Amino acid sequence: MRTQKIYQIDAFADALFQGNPAAVCVMDTWLADDIMQKIAMENNLAETAFVVKEEGLYHIRWFTPELEVDLCGHATLASAYVLFHYYQHASDTINFYSNRSGELSVFRETSGNLTMNFPTDTLEEVPINEKIVEALGLTPLKTFKGKTDYLLIYENEEMISSMKPNFFLLDAIEARGIIVSAPGNEVDMVSRFFAPCCGIPEDPVTGSAHTSLTPYWAKRLGKKELVAKQLSARGGTIRCTYLGDRVLISGKAVPYLSGEIIL
Repeated sequence: MRTQKIYQIDAFADALFQGNPAAVCVMDTWLADDIMQKIAMENNLAETAFVVKEEGLYHIRWFTPELEVDLCGHATLASAYVLFHYYQHASDTINFYSNRSGELSVFRETSGNLTMNFPTDTLEEVPINEKIVEALGLTPLKTFKGKTDYLLIYENEEMISSMKPNFFLLDAIEARGIIVSAPGNEVDMVSRFFAPCCGIPEDPVTGSAHTSLTPYWAKRLGKKELVAKQLSARGGTIRCTYLGDRVLISGKAVPYLSGEIIL
């Protein structure tokens, strides 16, 4: 019988039961892909991160309950928290590597914030997708397509907060997720993130979505440092810095549980 330590961390949270919960497993060697997928399905969280240290780098992979994804911000933030607090990582920077997204890093600030350095998404403006409009019930001002997600821009925060998507229709859209965003009343930008095709109807706080949101709003608002809020039921605040081909995404994390998986 084999056991595996597992941690659940609320990422982009100032207190427990806020932000986005992620599970983290730090391992000596990789489990079989189907076992990692089953663990993610059993956890039934938006993401479960698996981490293995190889040649000085922490290799990381992310699984939703249904599939492996190319990039996940909140589960990377949660993984860094686990390595800093439970595995006594010595320096203030953790270098991760993903076979799907390349080099990623997380820096621990004295304020308690964890700052991720991620590649910036490349956005291309595309015609408004009528199937997405039908699913969301509101027509955007503009539509962009990134590497894995659509980004739809709306007029104001109220349109984002009041949106009631038809998840059955959204599930038919060929994309990892749909980001909807608008200027914030008290922050630079607000957003929500829908990904029913990944088994996540609405993600509470999506770090990776801000690799798309940050370049758009930085150019539109003419500023490099931005404060963002994701308007899910749990909610979360994200601080972003636009660096051209990279983006810094910052937030705090709070531990919820630790335990063992019996394999």
